[in-house]
Amino acid sequence: MKKILRFSAKKQAELLKKGEVSSRELVEAYLERIEERQDINAFITISDKALSEAKRIDSVRAGGKNVGPLSGLPVAIKDNIITRGIRTTCASKMLEKFIPPFDATVVEKIKESGGIVLGKTNMDEFAMGSSSEWSIFGAVKNPLDTTLTAGGSSGGSAAAVADFQAPFALGSDTGGSVRLPASFCSIVGFKPTYGRVSRYGLVAFASSLDQIAPLARNVEDIAFLFNIIAEPDERDSTSIKEPFVPLENLGFDISKVKLGMIKEGFGEGVEKRVRDAVIKAIEMLPSVVDEASVPEVEYSIPTYYIIAPAEASSNLARYDGIRYSYRADGYSDLKDLYIKTRTEGFGEEVKRRIMIGTFVLSSGYYEAYFLRAQKAR
Repeated sequence: MKKILRFSAKKQAELLKKGEVSSRELVEAYLERIEERQDINAFITISDKALSEAKRIDSVRAGGKNVGPLSGLPVAIKDNIITRGIRTTCASKMLEKFIPPFDATVVEKIKESGGIVLGKTNMDEFAMGSSSEWSIFGAVKNPLDTTLTAGGSSGGSAAAVADFQAPFALGSDTGGSVRLPASFCSIVGFKPTYGRVSRYGLVAFASSLDQIAPLARNVEDIAFLFNIIAEPDERDSTSIKEPFVPLENLGFDISKVKLGMIKEGFGEGVEKRVRDAVIKAIEMLPSVVDEASVPEVEYSIPTYYIIAPAEASSNLARYDGIRYSYRADGYSDLKDLYIKTRTEGFGEEVKRRIMIGTFVLSSGYYEAYFLRAQKAR
């Protein structure tokens, strides 16, 4: 069974459909792999329903019914995506004991397509970070070299896929949080167009930038999972209303495709060996590649670091100890409860970003910083 874990997700789905392997056997093999590789720290919570769901799907298939395109494949889910009955922590003390009463839209679609939630993956707290070190459950290690970071904030999802602990996974990408760890772990990460995948059930960081995104070991598996989760959703006001056309023609001749390479992306700040590797890969492409200058690129990171913390400051204001989040003990009044709860419940990086966001939204600085960032965007 261990050999099967190295097959692509599509190949595993084909074996499930043919009855050459059962969903129970596959899930058991992944659970065994996760147990063996706990040092990677890719998962926060393993679903105690995964095996029973696999057995149920096997039973449905044995009855001659279609169980859906995923055919009983397990999927790893980043721990900021809501899962009914499975703890969703955002890697934060603030939500350490939170068990949601409903599923995110993407989780619903995975289940409807015959997928199984394998577990919830480790991450930077509230998706704020790029190394998956800002987690109350400890840092994620890179399976290619455990002395290195797996990247973040979806480091657990990337590490799980790269280490054959899951066939593919979902993460979230606000400013590179899927693409960065995918790069660090030598797999594929894809941030869809904003609104193409429903954000209903994604714990908000920066609402105008957040996007749920797939991670896999090859492009074909990315398309496989993306085709399942990319549909309009009335519960997400930013969802693209036009019906989604599935990605199918992945084998077309790319020599007829013209690509643009942004000159400023290879300038100061980019390590030489990284630059050389990317240029070498571009030169291998049969496509026509034209270099283009986009001077405005230099404003992208400053713009992100104003808009994202500003939106985070607003979104995280709801964690006050009154409703479902962590509540501090020994407070003297309501104000003291707010202060102690947020001081104890949030980690250092989250608090840093909240402070930055509150500053740029404050009186006298809104127009100087936030409004200018919005215009630059």
